[in-house]
Amino acid sequence: MSVEQASPDEQATIEDLGRELGERIARTQEYERFESAREAVQRDEEVQAKIDEFEQLRAEFMQARETGQATNSGLQKVQAAQDELHSMPVMSEFLDAQAELTDTLEAVNEAISGPLAVDFGGEAGGCCQD
Repeated sequence: MSVEQASPDEQATIEDLGRELGERIARTQEYERFESAREAVQRDEEVQAKIDEFEQLRAEFMQARETGQATNSGLQKVQAAQDELHSMPVMSEFLDAQAELTDTLEAVNEAISGPLAVDFGGEAGGCCQD
């Protein structure tokens, strides 16, 4: 049984379709909302300070966990910092926009993967899937 490979012209067409899909996704309302929210997070100094604080607490907790010195109170500090960060309106909008874009991209992945019987967003990189 021989497998027919795409010709160079067909391959170029497939790549062109991929670029066009990317460009169309970039023009969707979901992507534009995500980009706007991401830029707002990047510009907001208070949010950036909270992100830095959260990342520091998380790194300290992860290090403590690796050395067997993690405590429940340390975990609670990390969770409280994350809750505080996520409750900030600018960050909350970003997280909502990110979730909406993720849903859109998952739908696109399903549309692409369906005819191929392969989930390219999930298992295409894996080996020996059952």
